[in-house]
Amino acid sequence: MKKQIKAIPEFANEQEERRFWERHDSSEYLDWKNAEPVVLPNLKPTTKTISLRLPQHLLDSIKSAAHSRDVPYQSLIKVWLQAKLHDQ
Repeated sequence: MKKQIKAIPEFANEQEERRFWERHDSSEYLDWKNAEPVVLPNLKPTTKTISLRLPQHLLDSIKSAAHSRDVPYQSLIKVWLQAKLHDQ
């Protein structure tokens, strides 16, 4: 027996649609068996700005290491953090 798919309601705005999908199971409205993979090449990961207090000598060392690699020091910190997380 084929599952009955409900009609997706009309939404006044994105906020209303977001609230709807937070409270409803999408499998009742979409047949995911017919879904096709999609590639979004221009999609960038979201980032969040944080404040990180470091001793001046540590920041100077990080900047020096970044300079020797010809990369921005924030990028080097992200690479190091990601590598450390991956090692664990």
